[in-house]
Amino acid sequence: MESQEFNVDEYVDQMSLLLDLQLRDEYRDGVVTNFERIKAIAQLVNSFPLPEEVEVAPVFEP
Repeated sequence: MESQEFNVDEYVDQMSLLLDLQLRDEYRDGVVTNFERIKAIAQLVNSFPLPEEVEVAPVFEP
């Protein structure tokens, strides 16, 4: 399967249509910028290797 690059601009446009949000033009650039930041954080978290023997915790306790 060929992976495709995540397009933040397209995602914001599609989600605003799907959720029926009236995203005004003056706010769209800020929304895209914030999703770019979220994408960068998610890539960092998802790139962290986990050993195979790690089990999912049913409850998070700090």
